[in-house]
Amino acid sequence: MTSIAAPPKRLLLYALPIVILLLVLPFVVEPYQTVLLSYGLIFAIAALGFNLLLGYTGLLSFGHSAYFGMGAYGVAFIVKYLKITSMEVFLLGGILASTLVAALFGFLCVRYTRIFFGILTLALSQVLWSLAFKFFWITGGTDGLRVPTPSLLGGQVTIALGKAQDKMDFLAHRYYYYVLVIFCVCVAVMWVIVHSPFGKALQAIRDNETRAEFIGVQVWHYRYVAFLVSGAYTGLAGALWVPLNGLTTPDILVWTFSGKIVFFTVLGGFQTFFGPIIGAVVFNYLETYAVGHTVYWQLVLGVVLVVLVLALPAGIVGTANRLFLKVRRAT
Repeated sequence: MTSIAAPPKRLLLYALPIVILLLVLPFVVEPYQTVLLSYGLIFAIAALGFNLLLGYTGLLSFGHSAYFGMGAYGVAFIVKYLKITSMEVFLLGGILASTLVAALFGFLCVRYTRIFFGILTLALSQVLWSLAFKFFWITGGTDGLRVPTPSLLGGQVTIALGKAQDKMDFLAHRYYYYVLVIFCVCVAVMWVIVHSPFGKALQAIRDNETRAEFIGVQVWHYRYVAFLVSGAYTGLAGALWVPLNGLTTPDILVWTFSGKIVFFTVLGGFQTFFGPIIGAVVFNYLETYAVGHTVYWQLVLGVVLVVLVLALPAGIVGTANRLFLKVRRAT
């Protein structure tokens, strides 16, 4: 695998117009479109965490649905057993639950690489799905657990329950901006991580594990920390997702959900920093519109995605970077 070159600092300036666009978007589009973008930003947070393993550490996980699901179920358990509806408590509980599971799974998985790592993460996530499915008196089984619209900022921002229009406005504006702020913070933190000495050590491990070990890099330790950070990011995404969705079921723990996370990361370009973000948003829109326009949405979505992967082997952002370099050299 080729190394991920550190993007020039001017890319941060390019991101400024995008942030401004995201800020004004709720005022120029329908509320449904804003909610849809909220889903995309949440999945982008999960993709950032996943790409820390795939793109920067060289470990392909098929079990990230476990951390996303634990983040969601952590929130649902807080509502069911503690009767708390504070979003800040939700985030804390979701991150804690997912990190604890990642700590256990990581201890077992990071000793292995390649297909062994992928199969082990897949198997462990399926164990978690089975537990959520069988212990229905705790998890709700296939009926799931409902999560009400939360209060934000320690109760300073709330909503009168039972009003559908008020709830849509809340999700399309206040909750959207809440998600947007957390998304920006997550992007900034991950940027610092991957461009820090820690991030460079992960790339060294990815490129040549033996050489990295010879120069003093503690391979197992670095992989384990990366695994924890990746799980925490994905759990945070799950905690943000479940109040927006209103319900959590064992379906988000199934391996196919892990496949989605893998796919939109690869679709955007896992050899770039911003690729997984773009891939998550694009995949979310493609899936939503395919489901809304045909009963054969899985076939249509599959064909579209296969064509995109074949046409853009380096992902959307990776291919765009290559075209930009070609044009720059030609001029």
